[in-house]
Amino acid sequence: MTKQPNIVFLITDQQRYDTISALGYPHMDTPNLDRLVAEGVHLTGCYAAAPSCVPARASLFSGYYPHTTGVLNNAASWQKGWIEDLSAAGYDCINVGKMHTQPMDAQAGFRARMIVENKDRSMAKRGRDFVDEWDKAIKKAGFEKPGLPTYSKLNDYADRLGAFDWPLPRDLHSDVFVADLAIDWIDNARLEAPFFLQVGFPGPHPPYDPTEEDVEPYLGRDLKIRPVSDGDLQSQPLAFQRLAAKHAAGDHDAVRHKIDAPEQERHRQRAYYLANVTMIDAQVGKIIDALERAGQLDDTIIVFTSDHGDSLGDHGHSQKWTMYEEVIKLPLIIWGPGSFDAKGAVEGLVQHMDVAPTLFELAGIDFPEGKEALSFAEALRGEPFEGREAIYCEQGLDVVFQFSKFVSMVRTSRWKYVHLMDEDFGQLFDLLEDPLEENNLWGDPDKIAIRQEMHERLFNWRLASGYQTRDWAESAR
Repeated sequence: MTKQPNIVFLITDQQRYDTISALGYPHMDTPNLDRLVAEGVHLTGCYAAAPSCVPARASLFSGYYPHTTGVLNNAASWQKGWIEDLSAAGYDCINVGKMHTQPMDAQAGFRARMIVENKDRSMAKRGRDFVDEWDKAIKKAGFEKPGLPTYSKLNDYADRLGAFDWPLPRDLHSDVFVADLAIDWIDNARLEAPFFLQVGFPGPHPPYDPTEEDVEPYLGRDLKIRPVSDGDLQSQPLAFQRLAAKHAAGDHDAVRHKIDAPEQERHRQRAYYLANVTMIDAQVGKIIDALERAGQLDDTIIVFTSDHGDSLGDHGHSQKWTMYEEVIKLPLIIWGPGSFDAKGAVEGLVQHMDVAPTLFELAGIDFPEGKEALSFAEALRGEPFEGREAIYCEQGLDVVFQFSKFVSMVRTSRWKYVHLMDEDFGQLFDLLEDPLEENNLWGDPDKIAIRQEMHERLFNWRLASGYQTRDWAESAR
């Protein structure tokens, strides 16, 4: 490649790592993502810096941890990041779909935005009255937007766990709609500079809403659902127990949670969620075809990832906000045969935000100094790569997660330590012996030394982070 590469940055909302066939989950139908895995590089140890949307994205697009940005929950404001630097370096930066900035229509460094936000905003104080491109299209077509106000009228609403059949024409489904907007831009853009096209799919975030034809293949499959083990929820910190209870009593994102949901209901929920992923996979294929049609595919790096995962009933939980692997481990695929030579799996721990300096390096642009993100471009060049010694994740008091002021986590290749600011009880998992995180070792007297070691690692990281980013507040004003 002789010129700077285009970058197409595809990001879903709330997609688990175990949702792509080529990553080792053959019950999935994801042929287009499988192609990107086969022809590109995938990270096996990529982790979000936060277990909820807004702080995770603010970290991804800023290159800083949540405690540095101050974006610790889904109501926090953010609108600045490295996209501004990419634009200043000559890239034409376009957003189609979800970015989850606050305010939702912040320019955030993009030349143009075609915004599509959460599928259901009926209960959100911020964004409830925000009208996006998808809202306009549904209204123009003469339909009522599906969501909690419509789904809650179903006789079996409380048993559906957020899983519903998409009731409108297929081209009005949020993920199809976003892809069509992106394809229209690719087909008609005047490509006078390298472009950065961020495509934010609203799915598979709930409501889990595939079409009937997309969900049908999953309804009869073994979807590898683990029952909640005896004592799992009882061994969790009180804040997490209260979170599960809140979901069971509420309707966040049109999901009425059941801690002890019957197997058939959990299977239906999982089937609908996975069918949403398959719908997105089809849209990825259409975007690839559009790039090829425009003569741009060979000059483009494609990144596919998500912001965080979804519990889907595992460990007794709904959606996010906890520090389990299902929530914080992310798919991250980078495809660019014209930009790097490596293929296959890249082992080692990386923070999600590390993708930013990696892309800058591939584009020949200096990443701004002082940020906490670290490039792994050497891995894409086929050079030795060990990854980070540890990764970190943080969550503050939230409109949903109301039971601890601040939760922080540190994970090494073997151990995971979860600390709650206002509780004397946390979580400690030996991921080598207990990869499913079912045996909390916090109170094990034989593990006190390990617990203390992980606590000190967390403490020392915060000190080092504060020093490294000491000039950030001034520069961000």
